[in-house]
Amino acid sequence: MADEQAGSRWGSGLGAALVAILAGAAALRFVGIQYGLPFGNLLNPDEQSIVPRAWKLVHGGGGDPHWFDYPSLLMYVNAPFQLWQDEPSYLTARIVGVTLALGAIAASWWLGRRAYGTASAGLVAASVVAVCTIHVAYSHAAVTDVPLTLGVAASLALLVRGRLELGGLAAGLAMGFKYPGVFLLVPLVVAGWKQWRRVAVSVALALVAFLASSPFILVHRHQAIHEAFRVQRLAREGWLGFEHDHIAPIAFTGRLWEGLGPALILCGVGLVFALIHRNRADLVLSSFVIVYFADLLTLSAHFDRYVLPLVPALGALAGRMRSLAPVTLLLLVVPLTWSVRDTKELTRTDTRVVAARWVEQHVSRETRIAADPSTPNFAGLRVLPLRLPGPKRDFDPNRDIAHLRKLGVRDVVVTGAVTDRVLAARDRYPREARFYDELKARAKRVYYVEPGGNLAGPWVAVYRL
Repeated sequence: MADEQAGSRWGSGLGAALVAILAGAAALRFVGIQYGLPFGNLLNPDEQSIVPRAWKLVHGGGGDPHWFDYPSLLMYVNAPFQLWQDEPSYLTARIVGVTLALGAIAASWWLGRRAYGTASAGLVAASVVAVCTIHVAYSHAAVTDVPLTLGVAASLALLVRGRLELGGLAAGLAMGFKYPGVFLLVPLVVAGWKQWRRVAVSVALALVAFLASSPFILVHRHQAIHEAFRVQRLAREGWLGFEHDHIAPIAFTGRLWEGLGPALILCGVGLVFALIHRNRADLVLSSFVIVYFADLLTLSAHFDRYVLPLVPALGALAGRMRSLAPVTLLLLVVPLTWSVRDTKELTRTDTRVVAARWVEQHVSRETRIAADPSTPNFAGLRVLPLRLPGPKRDFDPNRDIAHLRKLGVRDVVVTGAVTDRVLAARDRYPREARFYDELKARAKRVYYVEPGGNLAGPWVAVYRL
């Protein structure tokens, strides 16, 4: 009787711990949620791809997004909350994003408990996701990476207990948020090994759920295939800023370390134990980690967000070692402090917001300007966007002072978010680097702002030709 009461108190205490984790995670994610607003491309450029399209769906645009770089599910999730907005509301979409992020933490708790049958495994898995610096950072933005993480955690939680059909549906919805959810089909096959009829039905359900969440992929299948593969090709070719990065295994392991700190060591130990013991939960989780990480090795663009789907599985694997749970939780203090530090930055004003106010006050309307990517939208001005440089991308002929003058461009707005990365890889982008050098030498800098004090973000400069 005493043991039953102790077990009840232990379970109740862990339930309260989950509530505390969710409350703390919500605080980390709601602080700084207005960073960079009202501009939708300063915190994360992908917000500008998703939120306006979600708004348009319920303001006369119909259900077809006509855009398939990403699947459509996140736009559909956001659309109802844009209904009463007069213009695309990035803040509303970010609140939806935080809600999905908290769902990912709760799903990770569920995954840990279902995988290893202990409340402590759920506690560790949820805590790992809650304080992961990458998860905290991308929870502030209305983008696809955190919703994909939710879908991954939910699908794996079903698969570790043999719920193949429901796991397939969840995998399809994960794919509906972002195409790499397709890798959930590997643990689905592992979970249903030799149950081929159930596996076939589950894969079919995954496909149905995916197409139901992004139905216009069928209508525009050639466009969808082209755009989806183009995005994947760009990731494999690389991206501005990764030219001198480590090879993929080291780079992505480094991203995981930046997200989890020394707790990543115990996640790795848990993966080794899973490969040794190989019960169903071990095989499901380890197969997903291995196949997903193997795909990362094919990428030359080593964005930190790409490792997010691994985090719930790694958290559950760390939680499988019950005796080490207190050690894991103690080590998570390190990424927690990093997340608090990063979140504090989001309480400051972005330098580009300040620059936009200066331009509004000092540049006459209808003036033609050229602007780097990652700069604000300058309302009332005729803006010539400069294309983002990158590996195997053609040189933008507009990155030439004489050409800009012929086009009637008066001012050029550049930012360290692009310039510093180009100059750091001058050997790869000699013509783009020469453009910035000539701006500095031959144009008059009429405005400059840099981070510091109450300002965050990259430096911004305005040059007059």
